[in-house]
Amino acid sequence: MSYEPPRPIRGLLLTPEDREAPARARRLCSLGLGERAEPALDAFADHLARLTGAPYAMVNFVGEERQFFAGLRVPAEGPPARADGTRRTELGRTLPREHGFCPHVVVRHKALVLEDVCDYPRFAGNPVVDEHGIRSYLGAPLIDSTGMALGTVCVADVAPRPWGRAGLETIKSTAAELAARLERRTDDGLPL
Repeated sequence: MSYEPPRPIRGLLLTPEDREAPARARRLCSLGLGERAEPALDAFADHLARLTGAPYAMVNFVGEERQFFAGLRVPAEGPPARADGTRRTELGRTLPREHGFCPHVVVRHKALVLEDVCDYPRFAGNPVVDEHGIRSYLGAPLIDSTGMALGTVCVADVAPRPWGRAGLETIKSTAAELAARLERRTDDGLPL
């Protein structure tokens, strides 16, 4: 019996090509975003977690090579253990661009609802599933007045979760609210 390696699945891009990435990186730099944690964005993420009942909430700015969580709320008890009892990696402020689901939201300029990531082969193999135990995701793009998606507002859970229409409307409205606040902040020179 011989072993034949699996053939690659044609057309299945795990991380979408992002032609806006260089322009987005310049725009984020001009807005002073995506390089440091911001207490106001941490508070926004905490509010979003309470609003949705999700253990994880993020304000994520997507650059050319990485994602940066300028706003982050993680559960105090840390990520769940793996089936073999070993601990998973704690979610930090940065992720490679090919990890997670936010790059898909940014490229598509549309909200993404994944009630159980394992139901979608395209997303089930994403490193955040194994490394951090993420099983469900809800995210919407932060679209500025130029029409550019700067990043996302998102929540995630370690269990499958029916986000429903209410969850979708909540994430979309909070993303629009935050995008407007970010631009007002830079226009007026005020903090969030």
